Amino acid sequence: MADLGDLNAFVAVARAKGFRDGARASGASASGLSEAVRRLETQLGVRLLNRTTRSVVPTEAGQRLLERLTPALSEVEAALDAVNGFRDKPAGTLKLNVPVSAARLVLPAIVPPFLAAYPDIRLEVIAEESFVDVVAAGCDAGIRYDERLEQDMIAVPIGPRLQRFAVGAAPAYLDERGRPEHPRDLLHHRYLRGRFPSGATPTWEFERDGEVVNVEPTGPLIVSIGGATDLLVDAAIAGTGIVALFEDWLRPHFDSGKLEPVLEPWWQRFSGPFLYYPGRRLVPAPLRAFVDFIKATNRS
Repeated sequence: MADLGDLNAFVAVARAKGFRDGARASGASASGLSEAVRRLETQLGVRLLNRTTRSVVPTEAGQRLLERLTPALSEVEAALDAVNGFRDKPAGTLKLNVPVSAARLVLPAIVPPFLAAYPDIRLEVIAEESFVDVVAAGCDAGIRYDERLEQDMIAVPIGPRLQRFAVGAAPAYLDERGRPEHPRDLLHHRYLRGRFPSGATPTWEFERDGEVVNVEPTGPLIVSIGGATDLLVDAAIAGTGIVALFEDWLRPHFDSGKLEPVLEPWWQRFSGPFLYYPGRRLVPAPLRAFVDFIKATNRS
């Protein structure tokens, strides 16, 4: 049988697509990972990784092995983690995959008190907009909205249960261009919009008294939703155009007067996000502690 450490080394390198990145992710040395992968390939009698000076990519055999190993090793880790339940305080690493909006608007109120309550847990947060398989990505759980949840996942409400998309612009811009009274008035305005990693550019949707209006935005600025979203806000404050974003994201600028709400009676409401994780029998102790903490927060 292959050594469990060698299998973990292969998975770390294959996921990171490189020995250095795999070493950073796993806490091992790049040379140690390289030796472990070579040892595993020799034992199995097949090449698992194609190596060049610029990239490391699984071979077909390596990809097959990775697909089967990922859930199996997750179960092994969960089984070993079961002894964590006998500790006074759970310990270990909790890895979350979340959208940038959750990292900015949901987690700040949760993370500090959680880490204070569980000082032996190390929290790692990966913020990205692409919807990923949390197991394949090596994460324990993720945060997403209900329409993006897989059916085989356990979902726990986290953060505000009702949110709104808000629309705003600088007062000087509205003085010059006019203040819309109906979503169709936006056709005469300049939009500041975002694009998902998939390439999709979301429409702006408005709703009032049962009437739903969709607007296809066009304008002078498009940014990648996530890391560049603040550029939309800065451009709106500078008077470049109109921005649509989570109300909580724009609220400080409304309160300061840098932005003025636009079409507020038409702002659409939607349900808040969920923490989701695989519905397996053994839940790692750090994740179990986080889930219990979230549930207690929801009750308070």
